[in-house]
Amino acid sequence: MPKSSPSPARRSAVAFPERLKSARALRDMNQDQLAERSGLEASAISHFETGTRLPSFENLKRVADALRVSADYLMGRTNSPEGLAAPDDPLYRGFQRLNDSDRDLARSLIEKLAQPKGKGGR
Repeated sequence: MPKSSPSPARRSAVAFPERLKSARALRDMNQDQLAERSGLEASAISHFETGTRLPSFENLKRVADALRVSADYLMGRTNSPEGLAAPDDPLYRGFQRLNDSDRDLARSLIEKLAQPKGKGGR
């Protein structure tokens, strides 16, 4: 019998501890600092990072907000810590209404605008 791939929930549970450590390092925080910023106990952060416990939805949101990363990144659903724009962002809402061709154009414009500017740039 062929092996099945892990479920999305299982992949998230496996990815979360490593992503949490990575995001904490990205923001140059130790566990105590993250605990303070998220309003959680330092022991909870330690349990999350060792994989002995998973956060509730509310605690996942609190940790993601404290680290300024998306919950999708922490769960391994995206590789970008920044994630996507919030659904209430006008740019996001406008992007959702575009057809595929216009989305490609918008992506390339955004990439161009997001490039670092040279000395003579804006």
